[in-house]
Amino acid sequence: MSDHEYTPKSKFGKWFNDRLPLLTLANHLTDYPTPKNLNYWWTFGGILTFCLITQIVTGLVLAMHYIAHADMAFDSVEHIMRDVNYGWLIRYIHANGASMFFLAVYIHIFRSLFYGSYKAPREIIWIIGIIIYLLMMAAAFLGYVLPWGQMSFWGATVITNLFSAIPLVGEGIVTWLWGGYSVDNPTLTRFFTLHYLIPFLILGLVVLHIWALHVPGNNNPVGIDIKKPSKDTVPFHPYIVIKDGFALLMFMIVFAFFVFYTPNILGHADNYIEANPLVTPAHIVPEWYLLPFYAILRSVPDKLLGVVAMLSAILILAALPWLDTSKIRSAVFRPLYRQFYWILVADVLILGYVGAMPAEGLYLLVARVATAYYFLHFLVILPVLGWKEKTLPIPLSITEPILGGSPNLATAKNKESFNTVSYTHLTLPTNREV
Repeated sequence: MSDHEYTPKSKFGKWFNDRLPLLTLANHLTDYPTPKNLNYWWTFGGILTFCLITQIVTGLVLAMHYIAHADMAFDSVEHIMRDVNYGWLIRYIHANGASMFFLAVYIHIFRSLFYGSYKAPREIIWIIGIIIYLLMMAAAFLGYVLPWGQMSFWGATVITNLFSAIPLVGEGIVTWLWGGYSVDNPTLTRFFTLHYLIPFLILGLVVLHIWALHVPGNNNPVGIDIKKPSKDTVPFHPYIVIKDGFALLMFMIVFAFFVFYTPNILGHADNYIEANPLVTPAHIVPEWYLLPFYAILRSVPDKLLGVVAMLSAILILAALPWLDTSKIRSAVFRPLYRQFYWILVADVLILGYVGAMPAEGLYLLVARVATAYYFLHFLVILPVLGWKEKTLPIPLSITEPILGGSPNLATAKNKESFNTVSYTHLTLPTNREV
């Protein structure tokens, strides 16, 4: 917030702002003090907002032409692709937009893990973000079912059957989800309704996410609080707006490449075959962004424990602010944590790969080892690192690393200036002076 209260200049502006302070809010957003050392990893928040709006707009257009009926859903999708003006473009933007959305959110999450953006006082921001991520996964799965192709139908059958592992109420939940005794027309209707609804819930939570962010302010690569706002920050507009705009342009180029040149590379060929309850695909897999958790699910031999492990792998992220016992936020000053961080990144990539492979032989063994390390990282390694790790010196302000070239170098120079006494300015008295 700027150091002065915003007052509109025009009479109409004053009248309007007194009754609905949108102008004050807009002024706050433009003047919002932002750390000057933010790198391009911080631009993915704006990119995610763009992805969400794109998904909602294209989804609304598609919903105008889609028919949520088991006998007509597949044909209605083909109708959109062939007969609706630019229907193919809207569908490809929506389908590939989901992948781009998850790509951006994964970068956003792992950036937060690296720089400690989940630590106090930003716990609520992080938890709201995890809830958004859960709703994204639900919306993506529900949307994957709607084309009513082979992979859609059998994916819905496999995933909904997981609820049957819940003791006592599991079978009832599955019957309620199906609307009968198998995946059929009532299932499709319910999935379409929920898929239509969830993005608006996500939009509301995004507003809360941004609102909660503006209370403690942005984290930064150094991971320390702003000491002198006048020296350590810049207004959000135009500095951060230009930076976010450039990053968004680069992201849109990548997005456009997938839409126009390889629109189906992230999908599955079987989904262009109409759903047939009598023919099971050779290999049932979800979309790529769900593969790590699918691998965790399959790595556990027991059905109920597999479901618990899969849900725990997501919910454990919400407990991260309390599992990480280190007082230092940024991995820049945590050399040992930095090594384990990259091991975690490799572990998640391995889980994604084996999730796309058959759950047998070496793939199953690798999945179990990777699953074990995933939970070991959060439940054992992080708490122990917080107690045992020797961290590097932290600069006094975020300006120090900028001026000194390197955070550690700047800090070392600063400490050296305090600890070393210089005698060059001292002279011994001469005999004449004595």
